[in-house]
Amino acid sequence: MSLVDIYRSLGVTLDKGIAYLVVDGNEILKANEVRGISMEKEETREGIDLRLVIKEGIKLKEPIHLCFGVSKERAVQKIHAEIIAERDSHACLLAHCIFPKAKEVHHVMDGNLLIEKGAELSYEEIHWHGEEGGADVFPRLRTRNLGDFRSTFSLLRGRVGRLGIDYLVEAGERSVTEIITKVYGKGNDEIRIKEGVSLNGAYARSVIKSRIAVRDRAFSDVVSITEGNAPYVRGHVDGTEIVQGEAIAKATPIVKVNHEKAKVTHEAAIGSVDRKQLETLMAKGLEEKEAIDVIIKGMLR
Repeated sequence: MSLVDIYRSLGVTLDKGIAYLVVDGNEILKANEVRGISMEKEETREGIDLRLVIKEGIKLKEPIHLCFGVSKERAVQKIHAEIIAERDSHACLLAHCIFPKAKEVHHVMDGNLLIEKGAELSYEEIHWHGEEGGADVFPRLRTRNLGDFRSTFSLLRGRVGRLGIDYLVEAGERSVTEIITKVYGKGNDEIRIKEGVSLNGAYARSVIKSRIAVRDRAFSDVVSITEGNAPYVRGHVDGTEIVQGEAIAKATPIVKVNHEKAKVTHEAAIGSVDRKQLETLMAKGLEEKEAIDVIIKGMLR
């Protein structure tokens, strides 16, 4: 099955009325633009360069699909992306990253985002990996947000392999930033996440929310940073991690306030699954491992 077929089987729409880009390794398989966006793309030796602009005042009803995958067992894929949401534009980006056969796949995403005043941009990155645990995934985003920016990263299907997230948002006056990360690690998966928001403009607001589960011998290290650098900003860090078996989880919320009228709060929790929930599910006929999996997936939903 080709990557295009896999994307279609997952419900990804690749019709003429939808904007999309499908990439396998460093090869552009399919692409389509719609009115109101500009998509400049170029194949490179190990990946692609992309410049995507949502034009001023454009409000897209359908998501823009960015499908970055590798069908081979061994490959290097480097994506360099510049994404601009111009003033008063509204758009949703769905990035589907699929590595179904990965044994030695190295994927790097280096992105720069600009959300201008009045713009709303939702960026959802959904990963599907194979069961070999052979994917190294390193997404790096640098975002300047002057509008409304909401980011979701989820890796719930297949083995993680090695994951290193590095996100940083500079938030301007009256902007809204929401960063959500959901990852389920198994085997000897290694998860390292660093996410930060600098609230640099008055009345800016942000939430960093992480939901991480690790079992077997997996390892996770989550660092969530929020800085309040301007009057009347509000920021919150919310982290929950579940640990099972011989897994290890580490969470470090960092809050820093540099203005007397700024407020930043945090909460973090690490623990095992709720015993009462576990017993209830087992009483309904599930094996313990199955019941734990149901509870974890419910938290990550």
